[in-house]
Amino acid sequence: MSRILIIEDEENLARFVDLELKHEGYETEVQYDGRKGLDAALKQDFDVILLDLMLPELNGIDVARRIREIKSTPIIMMTARDSVIDRVSGFDHGADDYIVKPFAIEELLARVRALLRRIHIESEQKDFKQTTVTYKDLTIEKENRVVRRGDEVINLTKREYELLLTLMENVNVVLARDVLLNKVWGYESEVETNVVDVYVRYLRNKIDRSGDDKSYIQTVRGTGYVMRD
Repeated sequence: MSRILIIEDEENLARFVDLELKHEGYETEVQYDGRKGLDAALKQDFDVILLDLMLPELNGIDVARRIREIKSTPIIMMTARDSVIDRVSGFDHGADDYIVKPFAIEELLARVRALLRRIHIESEQKDFKQTTVTYKDLTIEKENRVVRRGDEVINLTKREYELLLTLMENVNVVLARDVLLNKVWGYESEVETNVVDVYVRYLRNKIDRSGDDKSYIQTVRGTGYVMRD
């Protein structure tokens, strides 16, 4: 259940917004002046803060600025002041969204949902961990299917990528041509084993550094290929 803090000194509006949010399933708290609202925002954890601009004790701009010094809680600023300067000031001091009074409650609810959805997506992206395989200065990001040599991205075809990944996941293991063929092209593939040699050559042209005598992929005569430490 998402928690929403309402900081609004117009009691009728605050109660109306509070009831509508509760009806939608949100847990809410209401504060009627800037100083108490700031105290609640800093001492508790909320998913969204609905913040009026014109507040007693401490105005909304100052509340937003002080919250931003400590927390990144999303803020939707609610105000009757809709000039460009007021909007810019609100955003500059930490507001994530801005809604002008009088507003339709459906619009406010939609903005809350959109903001919560964005935060959820960002949180999932932050939690997402990329699986990497490394060999010397080569790195493969498996989920992204990205290959890097140092900071340089190496563009590979699907087969080149799968061949390189197979070799890098089996460092110091000599892989015969028929093994590589089965792993990369599949057991039912009708291609000849010499296609492995062709793709190793393609890979070397892309991943090896010019001027280096030794290739990343070493040939084991009569058997296959290996990447050695």
